Amino acid sequence: MLRLEAVSAYYGQVQALREVSLQVNAGEIVAVIGSNGAGKTTLMNAISGLVPVRSGEITLEGQPIVNLAPERIVRLGISQVPERRQVFSTMSVMDNLILGAYHRYRRESKETIHSDLGFVLEIFPRLKDRARQTAGTLSGGEQQMVALARAWMSRPKLLLMDEPSLGLAPLIVKEIFRVSSELRERGMTILLVEQNARAALDLADRAYVMESGQVALEGAAAELAVDERVRKAYLGGNSRP
Repeated sequence: MLRLEAVSAYYGQVQALREVSLQVNAGEIVAVIGSNGAGKTTLMNAISGLVPVRSGEITLEGQPIVNLAPERIVRLGISQVPERRQVFSTMSVMDNLILGAYHRYRRESKETIHSDLGFVLEIFPRLKDRARQTAGTLSGGEQQMVALARAWMSRPKLLLMDEPSLGLAPLIVKEIFRVSSELRERGMTILLVEQNARAALDLADRAYVMESGQVALEGAAAELAVDERVRKAYLGGNSRP
């Protein structure tokens, strides 16, 4: 579904991505782990069109998307749940969710969109109770649910999740990852950037490890979870499971 070939990107004169290559197949959850400053968020923003790509190729189902406008990329089927949520804080929860489907109203029936709205309120019952509440008054965990539900409302082919556990209590993190698994079971393809390496590897099918803007390791998530280098650097363990 998604393929990156030798993608490089810069912030000014500073190179943030160094010839990164990866792929995400339809129906997979693929995790990207690494320390702060490894280039994980830059990777997501390059895919979404928020950071210009200096060289390399990015394709979605074989179609080049490098340096397209972000709104065009959304219409093609990629939606991002950004780091630190970035909900529309002065709008209600319901308006945030409806806004997620803004580009669908011209080509789909309201009944279809309202059916999807019912689905996200079903998997996030807490949002149903707070539908008319201003999003900025919600807890951090609830805002993350809004951001994820809003992204789903665009009905993407590929969902990008950037640090969904950041700053959240363990019980809320568990809920976010449970919903992510449920979305995959319903056919969603997910690329997940996450500092909580253990949770990410437990959830994902495959994973990439980024260091200094490059892919340092890649493989099946279960295999990387017992790799001595990954365990020492990111899981806080030794070489034994």
